Amino acid sequence: MSSLSRLIAPLRFGRWSRAMLAASIMLVLQACSVELYSGLNQRQANEIVATLIRHGIPAQREAGKDGTMTVFVEKDRFAEAMAILDESGLPKQEFQTLGDVFKRSGIVSSPAEERATMIYGLSQELSRTISEIDGVLSARVHLVLPENDPLKQGLVPSSASVFIRHRASVPLNDLIPQVKMLVAKGVAGLTYDNVSVTLVPVAATPELSTGEAGFTTFLGLWLHPDSVAAAQWLFYGMIAVIAALAGWVVYSRWYRRPSVYALEVPAKKA
Repeated sequence: MSSLSRLIAPLRFGRWSRAMLAASIMLVLQACSVELYSGLNQRQANEIVATLIRHGIPAQREAGKDGTMTVFVEKDRFAEAMAILDESGLPKQEFQTLGDVFKRSGIVSSPAEERATMIYGLSQELSRTISEIDGVLSARVHLVLPENDPLKQGLVPSSASVFIRHRASVPLNDLIPQVKMLVAKGVAGLTYDNVSVTLVPVAATPELSTGEAGFTTFLGLWLHPDSVAAAQWLFYGMIAVIAALAGWVVYSRWYRRPSVYALEVPAKKA
């Protein structure tokens, strides 16, 4: 049971009244929140929320009806949150496997389409492998595999270009030979010398703990200290309103109706 439910449960209201109260409070407290990302899986949402909290930005995640997750942040900190996620390479790109790109749809593909699909699948597989290296934020592999005619002279060799965006604190210059060897061995007809690697270091934003940022929790929500008092007044004010409504209902039902024990006064004779 959440902290909000534990606070509301002792009140003598019905189940629907407590649910409406909790929903009203959540809606009001989130009125200043905006959607940051949607259509995420649980792991992506958890990584985003954890990263933002480490940098002192409170974030929340909600599950949708389709099973995907949506992350919300305060409206005033939307731009800052996007900058932090961009520097952190989040949400991480979902790569396709060869099995995904070669799923048959019942339509016969041409040889050119089959070749393009194979090149795309190889690029996705290599990009996914390189992105798993520690310190890599994102990686892309572009393959150029010309379809040469063996009867012609002057064949165009295959080539590959690797783009790696990584944390500046993690030097990857020493791994360039291994990356080139990985790509060259992963594609038939590609040589080591025809693989180029471009490294782009990204300076990380200093991370802040929750305590350093000065945020606190109220009813399970991360709030700035200046907003806690308003949230408390809102919470207790809504409880007072519901209590008054409940008292009015009780009074209307039991004290304003005619008493069943009232005695009949006999009519006077003329």
